[in-house]
Amino acid sequence: MESLILDGDDRRTLLDIAREAIRSRLAPGTRHPAPGTEGALSRRCPAFVTLRRGDQLRGCIGHVEADRPLVDVIARAAVAAAFEDPRFPPVTAAELDEISIEISVLGPMQQVPDLSTIEVGRHGLVVQSGAKRGLLLPQVPTEWGWDRDTFLDQLCLKAGLPRGAWRTGAEILCFEADVFGDSDLPRRIR
Repeated sequence: MESLILDGDDRRTLLDIAREAIRSRLAPGTRHPAPGTEGALSRRCPAFVTLRRGDQLRGCIGHVEADRPLVDVIARAAVAAAFEDPRFPPVTAAELDEISIEISVLGPMQQVPDLSTIEVGRHGLVVQSGAKRGLLLPQVPTEWGWDRDTFLDQLCLKAGLPRGAWRTGAEILCFEADVFGDSDLPRRIR
């Protein structure tokens, strides 16, 4: 899979799809027109949807396989982030207008042969060891002020591995992502 950088219209469309998917789940029976699935939006890409209310994380779910059209991945991930993230109660209709949406469209994952090449803020990471696997998006370490070693330790903890497992044989993959959100683009007026 090659990297995918979206234009402003595609980004706005994906943000609208995410919000409308959540809104449709909150108001069953409402139907919104399905967007066209042409061009970049029809590409099969892994992606994540992150929800925040103010500065607080409210949900984050994604799909890491490149086996579905991007529009489908975003709609499903938005609903899952809003209603199925086990760390948070489901989003309510009363708070939806206060929820900001951020989308991360993931580029190809590659093995990291030299950990010194990992760039905090540029690379997202995956750790794998046995049946355990964890992923952190590129924006996470900068949001928390982590250096590379802390990023790798936190990645291991997310996977259920001990800190430092990255030093003792766990496989590390990296990827870049096209990250954008409500704060980057104005909402469309309907």
